[in-house]
Amino acid sequence: MTIDEQLFTGAESAFVAVARTGALATNYPDGRPHVVPISTVLDLDRLIFATETDTQKVRNLEASATVAISFDEYHEDWSQLRQVIVHGEAYLLDSGFEFERDRSLLYEKFPQYESEAPIEEGTSVIVEVRVDRVVSWGFDG
Repeated sequence: MTIDEQLFTGAESAFVAVARTGALATNYPDGRPHVVPISTVLDLDRLIFATETDTQKVRNLEASATVAISFDEYHEDWSQLRQVIVHGEAYLLDSGFEFERDRSLLYEKFPQYESEAPIEEGTSVIVEVRVDRVVSWGFDG
């Protein structure tokens, strides 16, 4: 296990960059946990995902921007288990240059977004998580 001041090692970054899904943990305003699957793009030390404006995760993030996101790979041989958990602060984008840039990154990694669940101003928000801590295991060094 590593808990480090350095955000991502090369192996952790590569693992998160190719992950198709992660589990986002937020808190309801009363403190109860809320966990949902999300699809992210890693952009330097930011994780980006999109969601509709009227979701529970958006309401939770408006109340508290602190999040954790877990990415894992399961194997029956437990010596092969790998996981990266990132902690950070979430920022909501509903329009503008950053919204358009992040939407392009999401469309590039997940081409089905554009036709299946378009990310549009007014009905969608893009969430940028600025990572401030990374915890992992199953990675050498």
